[in-house]
Amino acid sequence: MRKTAVALALVAFIAAGCTTTPTAPPALDLPAGTGVDPALERWWTDFNDPTLTALVDEALTHNLDLRAAIARIDLARAQVKLAQKDLYPSVNLEGAANRTKASEVGPFPLFGAPPTTNDFKVELNASYEVDLWGKFRAATRAAQDDLLASRYARETVRTVVAADVARTYFQLLAADAQLKLLEDTLKTRNETVTLQQDRYQGGVIGDYDLAQAEAERAAVAADVAVTRRAVAQFESALAVLVGRSPREVFEPTITRDVATTWLVRVPELPAGLPSNMLQRRPDIRNVEAQLAAGNRRIDVARADYFPSLSLTGNYGSESGALKNLFSGPAVIWSIAASLAQPLIGLKAIEANVESKTATRDQLVVTYQQTVQTAFKETHDALVANQTMRDALAAQTERRTKLERALDLAGLRYRSGYSPYLEVLDAQRQLLQAQTLQILAARDVRLAVVDLAKALGGGWEYKSDVAAE
Repeated sequence: MRKTAVALALVAFIAAGCTTTPTAPPALDLPAGTGVDPALERWWTDFNDPTLTALVDEALTHNLDLRAAIARIDLARAQVKLAQKDLYPSVNLEGAANRTKASEVGPFPLFGAPPTTNDFKVELNASYEVDLWGKFRAATRAAQDDLLASRYARETVRTVVAADVARTYFQLLAADAQLKLLEDTLKTRNETVTLQQDRYQGGVIGDYDLAQAEAERAAVAADVAVTRRAVAQFESALAVLVGRSPREVFEPTITRDVATTWLVRVPELPAGLPSNMLQRRPDIRNVEAQLAAGNRRIDVARADYFPSLSLTGNYGSESGALKNLFSGPAVIWSIAASLAQPLIGLKAIEANVESKTATRDQLVVTYQQTVQTAFKETHDALVANQTMRDALAAQTERRTKLERALDLAGLRYRSGYSPYLEVLDAQRQLLQAQTLQILAARDVRLAVVDLAKALGGGWEYKSDVAAE
């Protein structure tokens, strides 16, 4: 009975070693999708803006973050090759030659043997550790999962770079429009100050009205300076995103036609949640691949509990004379096998298994957080995409009404029914409304960009990344 119990325990121990850790990600409570599958591989072309398309294409070719992601793919591919080497025997060709002289007066007589001898040897040495428990296969698959993760990481960078270029471009156009508005307003304020100075010298108005007009002109001049700084910063940011040289970043040249591109139609994107959201987002698939690799490395660590079987052998030729090195009697060979079972140091193996398990558990949480973030970004982008157009319509109506109010305030002031302060207030409100309309138009475009990014736009999610 005792032998039977030991045998059963041994079988159970070995069976536990042969089991593999599941590599599938955990199931999550997900919202129901609409089934809509929008085509967003090159979503930025839907704006029909050649400048934007050229900038995004330039960034996808030269952006430094993207080039670093491609280099990480090369690193992961090399790691796969390193992991695969343990699946095959190691074979080395070795050659040696030495000449030895023994003492002629030592404690052991030579009995007529020559004191000087030669030894020439050429042999093939082979060694191989049999993958009894699948340790090397699991390590190779883990490295392949890392390679897959690095490819999805590259696609994640692509989606981010395309979205960042579009966002910065539309922010630049909005800053251009604001600068044009402020420069036109400053010209009007200069004309108003000139007119008020003439009226002051003619005794029609007092110091207060003239000082107010001059203060309003100074306020607009300050806004012009601030907006010029914003334009310059957006230009340098775009130069960095598209991967231009340090000289071109310091002296950025972003050619665009504000009057034309700012009037381009804003595309409509589907206002629903695709049912294949987890497949569309490369960042989610990146963590899925990392999680699969983490689970396989638990199997690699667990395999160290069990015996390792190593095979070695060599075949060659050895001779004291070089002319006889490849003769029949000079042939040498050997074959050996060894079995090693860890007895001391099991705690270190246990700690390694626990370490790999903890790493896997961290990846599970990362996966949950990534999915959570993806659906939050999609929710927020869908809401913004639906509401920003309403905000733009409201701001446009407000601007129209305030233009009429300014005309009336000017008429009332010139007719003597109201003070100049009423005109200044109407001017301030109109300038604010015009600025907010520009920002609302920008936000409509940014909402489209954010929605395209949230839905995983910017890469061909149906392509077989694993087959690259």
